[in-house]
Amino acid sequence: MVLVDKRPEASRPAPSNKLTEEEEQRILAISNEKEYASLPPSQIVPALADKGEYVASESSFYRVLKKHGQLHHRGRSKKRSKSKKPTTHIATGPNQVWCWDISYVPSRVRGQFWYLYLILDVYSRKFVGWEIHSQESGELASELINRTVLAERCIKTPVVLHSDNGAPMTSSTFKAKLDELGIIPSHSRPRVSNDNAFAESIFKTVKYCPEWPSQGFLTLDEGRQWMLKFERFYNHKHRHSSIRFVTPAQRHEQRDAAILKHRKQVYTKAREANPSRWSGDIRNWEPVGAVALNPERLCEVNKHGKQAA
Repeated sequence: MVLVDKRPEASRPAPSNKLTEEEEQRILAISNEKEYASLPPSQIVPALADKGEYVASESSFYRVLKKHGQLHHRGRSKKRSKSKKPTTHIATGPNQVWCWDISYVPSRVRGQFWYLYLILDVYSRKFVGWEIHSQESGELASELINRTVLAERCIKTPVVLHSDNGAPMTSSTFKAKLDELGIIPSHSRPRVSNDNAFAESIFKTVKYCPEWPSQGFLTLDEGRQWMLKFERFYNHKHRHSSIRFVTPAQRHEQRDAAILKHRKQVYTKAREANPSRWSGDIRNWEPVGAVALNPERLCEVNKHGKQAA
């Protein structure tokens, strides 16, 4: 037999250590003094203790302030706000999600810089477009994205192009070009550099290359020639650790599955020939699957079992 839950109706005696009305009013009075009005209870209580005075615990201060509607942001500083989650984009193949940015390229003249425009395919890590110019502008960015789309033969396909909120990225000229090409723009949250992590990472790779001239380039053309050589090396020679040590070009052309299959056969044959030298399975040579740009929203979807916006 199931009985009705009578706990909500039960009378509960007040605890013997309950604060009196006078004590509550004293807590309110102290909290609203000029000296403490901008401080939270976690700072008020220790400050009082330094003066040899104990009124109540921090939790009691918080409880009383909440009871009287005063538990809110204290002080003149802005209330801490929660940033919205970044938009997650999933790439299951090449030319689905690109990211791009502009970075300084030093010259040998103090105070003079050039600008490297670079577009990276998130799925394959391939440089799909780059140029170096003497200035930042939406017009130059528009020309670069137009040439890149033509080279990759993906015009009018729903490519997502992610960037930060710099002036060239948000210019009306550049936005109009994206709309003309059928590209979906995506932007980082304001003042959050991690939202464009792939672009930040590739610029670090470029500038920490041993051949990168620490003293800067003598001319703009010299910088372009260096970058052309680096692009050929990076796209066609460099085995990228995040894509099972195949080159970005191999991944972009979707030849990685066959290469990794052959690599797996080589390892399996080597283990069969000398099993005593292998303590476990061979190295994982399965192709890397889909790649997520800003997977924070994706993690939240998996956690709550809901579809991401």
